[in-house]
Amino acid sequence: MSLDPNLPVREDFREIARLVRPGARVLDVGCGEGDLLDLLRREKQVDGRGLEISADGVGACLARGLSVMQGDADRDLAEFAPDAFDYAILSQTLQAVRQPRQVLSDLLRLAERAIVSFPNFGHWRVRCSLLAHGRMPETHALPVPWWATPNIHLCTLRDFVELCDDLGLRIEAAAALREGEPARPMDSSHWIENWRAESALFLLSRTRHAAEPAERGDLFG
Repeated sequence: MSLDPNLPVREDFREIARLVRPGARVLDVGCGEGDLLDLLRREKQVDGRGLEISADGVGACLARGLSVMQGDADRDLAEFAPDAFDYAILSQTLQAVRQPRQVLSDLLRLAERAIVSFPNFGHWRVRCSLLAHGRMPETHALPVPWWATPNIHLCTLRDFVELCDDLGLRIEAAAALREGEPARPMDSSHWIENWRAESALFLLSRTRHAAEPAERGDLFG
């Protein structure tokens, strides 16, 4: 079973598909029911693998003919050999892992590049909600009440950029995401983006490559 091409596709999935080169080796960490892997298989003919903690998610992926194993990002990324993949993807999952620093390091150990997206807790709506109501906010990017959310390590865009700096990771490109709107290229070093971006997507690498990456307008159309 594969996705109906007429169904709407999450905007972060569209951006990831634009970034991934055809035929690449891809690991999707926290792949859910395999929507992104199926999209990459159809549109980019990737050699895709998935890691998913939910048995139901793994079963759904296998029913679609996807190569997925059950596992926990906090424990099982260490099982993959260095440089086993061209891209390691962590889409809207970083905030749900127990050891985000280690997981981020592991992604760039086992892949040449990592693509990471997450909700930005510094978004202006979050700030205003906390200021006005004094309660954990619920937004498009954070729709679940605090007592039911799987998110345990929420961060701001600035927090994430500083973590990348601390780990020595290069940010090759970044985009702001908002439900129902096209992705917007952004300069993650500019303070205003920490207010404006509801969610963010980053393309990361360990070191500067000999060839400069494409312009951000090309990476994030």
